[in-house]
Amino acid sequence: MASQLGRVVLTQDLGFSGILAKAGLSKPSLVSLRLSDPRVANVNRRLQQVLSTLEEDVAEGIIATVEDDKVRIRRLPV
Repeated sequence: MASQLGRVVLTQDLGFSGILAKAGLSKPSLVSLRLSDPRVANVNRRLQQVLSTLEEDVAEGIIATVEDDKVRIRRLPV
């Protein structure tokens, strides 16, 4: 559904990246949060820091893993 609507999947569920990789698709992009503090205020703060830097990449199709101190990007399909 996210792919059909041109959306990005935002999740803290680590299983989504495996599902997307196995599907062999180039969309939808996925932003996977692996933060030590999953409280809403911390998640929002971290997303504000990184989302603008991911804007062009998510249009291309990526899996982005956002951690406390870094962001890893893998192009789709994996």
